[in-house]
Amino acid sequence: MSLQDLSVLAGMVPNDSRPPVELWHPEHCGDIDIRIDRRGDWYHEGGLIGRPALVRLFASILRKDGEDYVLVTPAEKMRIQVEDLPFQIVLLERDGDAIHAITNVGDTLTLGLKHPLQLSEVGGQPLPCVEIRAGLMARFGRNAYYQLVDWAEERAGRYWVTSAGQSFEIG
Repeated sequence: MSLQDLSVLAGMVPNDSRPPVELWHPEHCGDIDIRIDRRGDWYHEGGLIGRPALVRLFASILRKDGEDYVLVTPAEKMRIQVEDLPFQIVLLERDGDAIHAITNVGDTLTLGLKHPLQLSEVGGQPLPCVEIRAGLMARFGRNAYYQLVDWAEERAGRYWVTSAGQSFEIG
């Protein structure tokens, strides 16, 4: 079963049906007590948001403005807190030369020129991440990270994966 099939079965919103948040520029209304933790779990007023459809809805209106993460509608913009990166890559699939990924909120992508794998430092250690859209990044969850490591090739003491004709260092 492909990642696309899995995302449809899970009721996740296709990437191309997201609201056009980049076109909305309302005034900042303040902060809202929503937090995304290091694992990509969403909390409101300290309680875990347990409805995946609600998390996907919020994720679809998430935008990064400078250093701030905001939820934006045509009429309002409210800042939220993000501990690390807002999303997690939770599943990987290899199809020939391409590595396809799905996030915890249903975004699908292929590692390559449009979505290059990058390294960012966490606790003094470089860890892989990838831009999902417009500055919003995803960290690789534990299982997806170990899958990358399994696919990696060692070159001169560093580890690399290849996808869609591009090579990416993973550490």
